[in-house]
Amino acid sequence: MSSDLGILLLRVLFGVPMAAHGAQKLFGWFGGYGLKGTGGFFEGLGFRPGTTFAALAGLSEMGGGILLTLGLLTPVGASAVLAAMLVAIFSVHIKNGFFAMGNGIEMPFLYAAVALGLMFSGAGSLSLDSVLGLTFLNQPYVVGGSLALAIIGAGATLGLRKQSAPQASAAHR
Repeated sequence: MSSDLGILLLRVLFGVPMAAHGAQKLFGWFGGYGLKGTGGFFEGLGFRPGTTFAALAGLSEMGGGILLTLGLLTPVGASAVLAAMLVAIFSVHIKNGFFAMGNGIEMPFLYAAVALGLMFSGAGSLSLDSVLGLTFLNQPYVVGGSLALAIIGAGATLGLRKQSAPQASAAHR
C-alpha cells in the first residue's frame, strides 16, 4: 500500500503542474502566453504553423498531465508528456548542455524521466485505471507500444520542423 500511495503522490504532484504547463500554452493561464504567443515562439523554432504545434504541445502536456493525475489511461498520458518533453529537449535545450540554469535539458529531462517511470510502474491501486479494471494497461505490449508511440511522435514532430534559411548579411540586402 505504501508504494501505491507513493505512486499516487508522484502522479498528482507531477500531473497537476504538467497540466498547468499545458494550460499556459493553450489558454494563457498561470502567466502563460496562450496559443498566439506560444505559436510565435514555436514559429521561431521552425515549427510552422506555430499555433498548430503550440496547440499540440499544450494538449500533450495538459491532457497527459490530467490523465496521469487521475491515473486514467496512464501509459497514454505518460506517452503524451514524454513525447512533448523529447521535442523540447531536442528543439530548444540540448544545445545549452544539461543544467537548467543555462537553459539546458535538465527540467524536460526530469519531466521525461517521471513520465517514463509512471509508464513502467503503472498508476497503482489508487487510480481510475485500477477502479475501472484496466489492468491490461500494465501489460508489456501496452507499455512498449506507448513508449514507441512517444518516440515516433517526437521524431515525426522534429522531422516536420523547418530549419530557418540563412539570413542575408546586411551588405547583401
